[in-house]
Amino acid sequence: MTETKDVQIERVFDAPIYLIWAMWTEAEHFSNWYGPMGAKIPKADMDVQVGGRRHIGMEMETPDGPMQMFFVGEYVEIVPMTRLVYTESMADADGVAMTAEQMGMPAGASMETSVVVELADLGEQTKMVMTHIGVPADSPGGQGWAMAIKKMETRVAELSG
Repeated sequence: MTETKDVQIERVFDAPIYLIWAMWTEAEHFSNWYGPMGAKIPKADMDVQVGGRRHIGMEMETPDGPMQMFFVGEYVEIVPMTRLVYTESMADADGVAMTAEQMGMPAGASMETSVVVELADLGEQTKMVMTHIGVPADSPGGQGWAMAIKKMETRVAELSG
C-alpha cells in the first residue's frame, strides 16, 4: 500500500497579507471561494478565536443530483496574519460531527482532520501554504482543494485588481 501525502498547496498572491488572511477568517470572503467549482456555501459560521467553532455548509450539483455536505471544527491556533490552524470533520446539517461508523469506516477511527494555513508577507505579495493533514493529496478532497484555491486566486484578483 502506498502512502499518500496530505494535501499541500502553495501559492504567491499579488495581494497584501491582510486580504489573504481575510479570505480564511471572514465568512463573507470564505464563502465566495471555498469548495470545488460549482459549489455554493450557504452557511459559513466562523467564530475565529482559539476554541471557537466553525460550521460550514456546502451545496453542489452532481451527476446524481443535488448534494449537501457540512463540516464542523474548532480553531486551535491563531497567529494573526501568519498562521491559522483548525480541525475539520464531516457533520450533519445541525453541526454534529459524523462518526467513523456513519462514514463507513472502522468503529473508533478518527474522522477529524486539521487544516494549517501559513502566510508570509512578501511586501506587494503574500505567500500562502495550506496543508490539510489527514486528506490524501490524490483524493477527491485534494481535487476539491485545488479547485477552491483556484477560485480564491480569482476572488483575490477581483478584489485587489
